[in-house]
Amino acid sequence: MSVPRRATALVALLGTLSLILLGGAASVSAHSAVRDTDPREGSVLQSAPREVTMTFTESVGITDDSLRVLSPENRRVNAGDTQHVAGHSDQVRVRLRDGLPDGTFTVAWRVVSADSHPIAGAFTFSIGEPSATTATVSAEPAVNPASGALYDIARYAAYAAVALLIGVVVFVLACRPPSPEPLRGLVRAGWWILLATTVGLVFLRGPYERGTGPSTLLDPALIENTLTSRPGWALLARLALLAGAAVFLVRTDAGLRRAVERSPAVERSPAAEPSSTAEPRRTGLAVVGGFLAVALAGTWAVAEHASAGIQVPVAMASSVLHLLAMAVWLGGLGALLTALHRSETPLPAASVHRFSRLAFTSVTVLVLTGVYQSWRGLGSWDAVFGTSYGRLLVAKACGVVLLLAAAGFSRRWTARLTDAAQPSKAPASKELVPALEMAEPRSEASSEPSSEGPSEGSAEGSAEADSTPAPAGSSGTGARHRSLRRSVLAEVVVGVAVLLITTVLTGTQPGRAELETAAAESAVAAADDPTTSTTLIPFDVGTPGGQGKVQLVLEPGRVGENTVEAVVIGSDGGIATVPEIRLSFTLRSQKIGPIDAGLTDQGGYWGTRSLNLPLAGTWTMKVTIRTSDIDQVAETRQVKIAR
Repeated sequence: MSVPRRATALVALLGTLSLILLGGAASVSAHSAVRDTDPREGSVLQSAPREVTMTFTESVGITDDSLRVLSPENRRVNAGDTQHVAGHSDQVRVRLRDGLPDGTFTVAWRVVSADSHPIAGAFTFSIGEPSATTATVSAEPAVNPASGALYDIARYAAYAAVALLIGVVVFVLACRPPSPEPLRGLVRAGWWILLATTVGLVFLRGPYERGTGPSTLLDPALIENTLTSRPGWALLARLALLAGAAVFLVRTDAGLRRAVERSPAVERSPAAEPSSTAEPRRTGLAVVGGFLAVALAGTWAVAEHASAGIQVPVAMASSVLHLLAMAVWLGGLGALLTALHRSETPLPAASVHRFSRLAFTSVTVLVLTGVYQSWRGLGSWDAVFGTSYGRLLVAKACGVVLLLAAAGFSRRWTARLTDAAQPSKAPASKELVPALEMAEPRSEASSEPSSEGPSEGSAEGSAEADSTPAPAGSSGTGARHRSLRRSVLAEVVVGVAVLLITTVLTGTQPGRAELETAAAESAVAAADDPTTSTTLIPFDVGTPGGQGKVQLVLEPGRVGENTVEAVVIGSDGGIATVPEIRLSFTLRSQKIGPIDAGLTDQGGYWGTRSLNLPLAGTWTMKVTIRTSDIDQVAETRQVKIAR
């Protein structure tokens, strides 16, 4: 199979696992949430406010029309653009026009959380008293499904591409396979896919943030907004770094080719240059390549979870290390798998052993940074199974355990390959014999025909061992290579699945933020919505002894079934009896009611246990007290019903 076809197969594997893992997943969850609003949702104000302020659980990005305040007639009453509250990146506000009329106003809002995910919603407040409103707010999700799907696909492909690009290059430079030729296609594929996805994300970012469809991809206003935002700057930086990476890759590849041309293939591998020239060059490659890799990883860190929340500097450093370790491990696995299948002769045990040590280091970094990021994202044990983020993290941990198990088998076969390779080599030529095994078939056209015998024993010309044990040794080595291929393939499959779960985690609200939001909402509900509503209403029917008060107790004062008790207090302050009390509820903003409470005489008071109120909001409560066959009076009051 050719290198382009193998790269295509790896991409197909990634796509298949993406569909399996993400086909039934919900849309990207918001990472920020509303902590408070002023005016409060559903509140009734005696006078018009001068501005509307919203507070979120983390810093948010805004546009000029992030907050739109609509009158009952569906007219905008903003007096200016949306702005951050001075010194508070988690608070936004917009000034309102003077002289607002009474009625119910609607606030429609859309912001971008600090980790680049858009969120949207709406709430209402009233001036004077609630009223009917013609303002309409779209019930569609914050992200257009088509734009969101394309954006997510581009993000997943970008993660896979950066892992392929960094991991394969590190494998070539650190593990020094005899010939990098089978891996050049993977490097090119990684670079081109990352370039294409980055350009695609630049155009998709605008529709993704604004909740519009793919038809607005080329909207100049959306593109301009993207290029002036922090995620847009990160994408532009990524494009610039890819240009630098292209120069680095071309020069590195040219150096490897010159090394092959200068040195006979039967003496050493391309990467095994004399220490006097190889070490400085290798150090220079490591410095330049390391800078590019760290900078590329940083373009993800500045636009995702690490850029918001607690301990941002530490979190960003941890995120960069986590992404680099993932790329070195998973990308290196792809390179190792390709080299094992594409090599004309078995890959040298020394190269496999180098990657084994590199992978162990990467896993150590992944575990340490993963533990820190888990603590930062969860915050408490309650968030482990009580939030979507926690459950995904558990799934990722299980995947990592499977991955480590597969890696354990790979290390076992690597050790056997190394042990098998050492006895037949002199100490000074531990890495030369495997290189000869790889180089011999390429030198047949320019050298004498080799003697007949098994192809895997072609190293006999460089060693004094006779040809008798070669077939047996080659057979054992071939079996070990086949076992290593299977274990590495298992690592690649499980590793890609873990990578995809990790990508989904970046689109899920952290457990710590989810619990904080829930706690904030509970606190607001507890402060604004008492469990029992008690209303004392004076009345006067206009006859002697026709004055008094009626005390109405509504419990729990929430949507659903409620209990009502009505007690009449006479002019002398004692409990009085009346022939009848009627009670009804009307929600004018939704044109619901009047709903008759159906009070009945309970012997000393009037009441019911079956009042059902269907919606939250500010209801108008009308009570009618009849003191005789012909004398009665009606009074109204406002009562707030919570969710």
